[in-house]
Amino acid sequence: MHMTKFKIMKHKILGFLLVSAMLVGCQQGLEKKLSECESESHRIEANKKLVSDMYQELFGDKNTEAIKKYIAEDYIQHNPMAADGRQALIDLATKWFQGAPKEKIDIQHIAADKDLVFIHLKSRMGTKTVSVIDIFRIKDGKIAEHWDVMQEVPEKSANSHPMF
Repeated sequence: MHMTKFKIMKHKILGFLLVSAMLVGCQQGLEKKLSECESESHRIEANKKLVSDMYQELFGDKNTEAIKKYIAEDYIQHNPMAADGRQALIDLATKWFQGAPKEKIDIQHIAADKDLVFIHLKSRMGTKTVSVIDIFRIKDGKIAEHWDVMQEVPEKSANSHPMF
């Protein structure tokens, strides 16, 4: 009888140790996952800051030097009115900004998913108000790729929902 109690106690201790080892492994796995999530969250916030800072410095302050700071040399441009490459953007922005006043960029929304940042802006093109949505892909801390759409804000809308 004494031996049976010993075996039961031995199995309980071994079971406890096994469960403890599993829990420690799970906790370490959870800590690693949490750390990865925190790292991803910081990267996403840094990407959003990179895009909003670039937008203000380049399009708001009309500072073409910002292109070298924020845009990858092999920048891919999906707007059919602009060529690929950092230098092409410098050339185009230099023409756009001639005589243009500085302005505060009016960011309505900004969001990110992994390496993509989505920004929705209220902007002006001459006397017209436009809604602009830009999508940027970030690679190695620089803007590597760009898509955009623009829509003029109509004087009358078919619904009561604002564009901003």
